[in-house]
Amino acid sequence: MSDLIKEIQKRKTFGIISHPDAGKTTLTEKLLLFGGAIQEAGAVKSNKIKKGATSDFMEIERQRGISVATSVLAFEYKGHKINILDTPGHKDFAEDTYRTLTAVDSVIVVIDVAKGVEEQTEKLVQVCRMRNIPMLVFINKLDREGKDAFDLLDEVEQKLGLSVVPLSLPIGMGSDFQGIYNIWENNIQLFLEEKKQKVGETVKFDDINDPAIDELIGEKAAKTLRDELELVQSVYPEFSREDYMKGDLQPVFFGSALNNFGVRELLDAFIEIAPMPQPKESDTRIVKPEENNFTGFVFKIHANMDPKHRDRLAFVKIVSGTFKRNENYLLVREGKKMKFSSPNAFFADKKEVVDESFPGDIVGLHDTGSFRIGDTLTGGEKLSFKGIPSFSPEHFRYINNNDPLKAKQLAKGIDQLMDEGVAQLFTLEMNNRKIIGTVGALQYEVIQYRLEHEYGAKCTYEPLSMHKACWVEADEKSEEFKEFARLKQRFLARDKYNQLVFLADSSFTIHMTQEKFPNVKLHFISEFSQQ
Repeated sequence: MSDLIKEIQKRKTFGIISHPDAGKTTLTEKLLLFGGAIQEAGAVKSNKIKKGATSDFMEIERQRGISVATSVLAFEYKGHKINILDTPGHKDFAEDTYRTLTAVDSVIVVIDVAKGVEEQTEKLVQVCRMRNIPMLVFINKLDREGKDAFDLLDEVEQKLGLSVVPLSLPIGMGSDFQGIYNIWENNIQLFLEEKKQKVGETVKFDDINDPAIDELIGEKAAKTLRDELELVQSVYPEFSREDYMKGDLQPVFFGSALNNFGVRELLDAFIEIAPMPQPKESDTRIVKPEENNFTGFVFKIHANMDPKHRDRLAFVKIVSGTFKRNENYLLVREGKKMKFSSPNAFFADKKEVVDESFPGDIVGLHDTGSFRIGDTLTGGEKLSFKGIPSFSPEHFRYINNNDPLKAKQLAKGIDQLMDEGVAQLFTLEMNNRKIIGTVGALQYEVIQYRLEHEYGAKCTYEPLSMHKACWVEADEKSEEFKEFARLKQRFLARDKYNQLVFLADSSFTIHMTQEKFPNVKLHFISEFSQQ
């Protein structure tokens, strides 16, 4: 068996998605704890635990107690190399999360036991279902009072449209929480209050009717557990890896990430069943991971990973072949060759230079401004991977420079932040005024904060009531287009890539424009023109 195939089989690349506050970043920390990557896990908000979360490395994330950027973490566990992409849960950063989902082979969905399925989770799961990404569900925070386990399973099925199969069951909940019965491995993990940050003990049972269980957790809890297991066996399908891989069946685990509970069970089952790196469709053919020639695509760009050195990193997901340091690779869109002397592997904000990386890995390439989100890198073949969209923003504001002496820093800062995909910049054709469009309002604060702290530039915003940005596709020489441009000149702008954009003030305007100018096509996603 070739070395490349061995490396591919070792790798699992997955994303963690959820509503804000469901405990996604805490779960990430605990997975790292099991991988031996950190000795003591941090929590995002808990004041009792002094250490901050490893994956929240931007200053603003620590202040707000939320994750703003997707972070990439890698660790080794039981002979597997696991790459986690921890995504922001807040809906204002959803676009970053949608893009990240193009780079994962499977997903863990985190659900809060008290709040159940929330709106943001529904949106993200919908994206996973469109792409048939295999999903595992982790129901978190069992040490708090919450909904009944079976009610939650029903809610997951109904609201998310999933068909679930529980692979573990909680014993009690909230103040009565005693532990987890692991159906996958037939054992009980008992909950010991004092071991919050370290890993707890497990007791193995071959038979659920073993009287020792009654002694461990009490007769009442043992009877409830046996009844519930019987119910699970009669109501839910048997777990089938084939159905899980197709995205038709979702295993469910229960636990408490903060108390390190049920996380090892999740991880052990995950490395057994989750898919290794999968083939990906390009504009010319399907690319398989075991091919010898390297291919990969940029799904994220992050400026100022290290504020002392204005560096930009492009995050590349390797799809096929081996990526080697100091080799020439083709940036397909520009048709130019590039070589990288210090490609990075990640551990949250820590990076190390790697000599070679394999399919499934995420590599950070230092970028001087050549990369865009969605770019394809290959060993020489001209192909482009599909499916990394830019969505039409829902919020618009004029951006003004607050300090005329810092115009250059402001321009540079805006330019780099837009490359990251934090927001989109539109320049009005009429008077060159700059408009920033975002998916969520919180983005404006992040932009303002980062411009000031990373680029030393201050900006202010002016409100602008717009409904949507529509990318325009038309024959610019036609009379119809000229008439459209004359009538709508006040609302026409160019995006960062000089594509024409029509800023519509209402859905009625869009409807009327499409009726009046049938050959001027309006798109709400800019992917059509990236080819």
